[in-house]
Amino acid sequence: MTSRNPKKGLELFEDVVLDPMAVATGSDDTPPADKRKAGFYLPVDLLERFDRKFYELKLSGANVANKSAFLEAVLRFALEDMDRGSRSRLLQAMAK
Repeated sequence: MTSRNPKKGLELFEDVVLDPMAVATGSDDTPPADKRKAGFYLPVDLLERFDRKFYELKLSGANVANKSAFLEAVLRFALEDMDRGSRSRLLQAMAK
């Protein structure tokens, strides 16, 4: 919003701090205090597969809110499988 104050001149920007998560998701909600942004590298083919699967789920009407929620579900599933110890399919696959 622009406003004109004769003493200050033309003001083009308000002093508003933008939340990157809200800007990225188009939401006014701030991220919950119990969540943090994670930074790590993934192989391009894996990231493309993840993106493709996310959009397939969205198009099929699956109840997946956003990529963060999808990744959270996938990680929980994988970690729960690993908690099974020697019966874990993921640990068996990693041992090969």
